Amino acid sequence: MPSRTDRFLAFTFVLFSLATAHAAEPIAKVPLGLPAIVSPKDNPLTPEKVELGKQLYFDNRLSRDMTISCASCHDPAKGYSNGADVAEGFGGAKGGRNAPTVLNTAYQTFQFWDGRAGSLEEQALGPLQNPIEMNMTLDLALSRLKEIKGYRDQFQKVFGTDVTEEGVAKAIAAYERTVLAGDSNYDRYKAGDSSALNAQEKKGMDLFFGKANCSSCHAGPNFTDNAFHNIGVGMNQAKPDVGRAEISKLEGDTGAFKTPTCRDLALSSPYMHDGSLKTLKEVVEHYNKGGHPNDYLDEEIYPLNLTADEIDALVIFMETGLRSHQYPDHKPPKLPE
Repeated sequence: MPSRTDRFLAFTFVLFSLATAHAAEPIAKVPLGLPAIVSPKDNPLTPEKVELGKQLYFDNRLSRDMTISCASCHDPAKGYSNGADVAEGFGGAKGGRNAPTVLNTAYQTFQFWDGRAGSLEEQALGPLQNPIEMNMTLDLALSRLKEIKGYRDQFQKVFGTDVTEEGVAKAIAAYERTVLAGDSNYDRYKAGDSSALNAQEKKGMDLFFGKANCSSCHAGPNFTDNAFHNIGVGMNQAKPDVGRAEISKLEGDTGAFKTPTCRDLALSSPYMHDGSLKTLKEVVEHYNKGGHPNDYLDEEIYPLNLTADEIDALVIFMETGLRSHQYPDHKPPKLPE
């Protein structure tokens, strides 16, 4: 089926990207369990660029009414999401999808739930221009930033240019590559500490990689295959969100959405592309029943026949076994004037 091919190509692209991207930069400490950060050759990490990107990420002045920043929908205190079913933006407008976490987007091949952006740089300017998010134009955003001496000075130092569209995108992307979640009980266990997981977490881990088959999609160090799957969420609606199919134009991708990371999931509820599942227990129960039947349901989705105790153990593994010991709880920086 086309969707299977799409997933295979996504996986091979990840391997290619890791092989051809810029050498890993020791700008941000990479937590236990994660691979080195890699950046595009034309956007290597530097401390100054990351700091500039962090300021832009938290700056409300990038929205038309100066009340919304990237951090409004991707809040460190809420798992780099917003704690609501869907993204909320300009004038209280609500988007159609849940705000995906920024955690470990450094390792993702595609951005947004439907994968319409192929890099963090490409993704960075989308919400800024979306009328129901930050409701800006690039010209207005650049004009505002150019009026701020602190930003003009930093852009000259980091890029050797005035404030530019490309520079804004590269700086925000550089910062987001340093938002990393790892060093969990699971990572310590895999590194050789046999006591790192308690009995319930270990039972949940065995289910995750065994009977529950979670790892068929939530694979690798970031617990995602960087691919798109129809798991039956929202497919019982009168007009379901077609997801990846809108981008790929492949019928087989109908209702398919990007596999999110499982790291620090307890902080980023609610779940799924529509925010329809409020707790991790609801998520496991959805999978346990085999999702919602539809013509495009992935072959990996089927009734799991988990017992109540097994469901609880699987939830505990995701809640505490995959929680970072040093979560990147970044605070807003001092903004330039």
